[in-house]
Amino acid sequence: MQLDRPVVVASQNPDKIAEIEEVLGDLGIVVARGYEWPEVDETEPTLGGNALLKARAVADHTGLPAIGDDTGLEVNALGGAPGVLTARYAGPNASYSQNVAKLLVELSGCDDRSARFRTAVALVTPGGDEVVVEGVLEGEIGTEPSGESGFGYDPVFVVGGRTLAEMGSAEKHRISHRGRALRALRAALENRRDPGG
Repeated sequence: MQLDRPVVVASQNPDKIAEIEEVLGDLGIVVARGYEWPEVDETEPTLGGNALLKARAVADHTGLPAIGDDTGLEVNALGGAPGVLTARYAGPNASYSQNVAKLLVELSGCDDRSARFRTAVALVTPGGDEVVVEGVLEGEIGTEPSGESGFGYDPVFVVGGRTLAEMGSAEKHRISHRGRALRALRAALENRRDPGG
């Protein structure tokens, strides 16, 4: 599969779009802007399934290759929750701060705060080619928000003694689950283009 055309980021979340565009730009992948499409309900039980749902719908609607992603926060003490419900943890229209507040309440007094971010990224072309990859970042949940950068759970997700929200965007992209998934996508595309080597 070759990306000889710009791709559309299959998301309505401006924070996520900006982050994906930054990483894709670093990877030399051009993003097409200005397209609209009907909202896609995330009804699959897995991150990869939801990423594919979004990418398929947007590729079909725009006629361009589309990249969809779904990210889950998996907290060990909560049995892997919130998982696929990460963006809607405190309710369907919950804000970032409401989701974080619920998480901190659930972990109150808990010694095991280990967690991971898992991102599934799907690329779908109008011709029906599909690639799905994952990126994972291990860390732990802090006891209170810290930092001004990033979005979502970044202010409480701690890696190496700092939250993702305390890191600059370039540093975050180097280690983040989404950055790892997008680099894995680029590698998968290169392997398909040149299977011999």
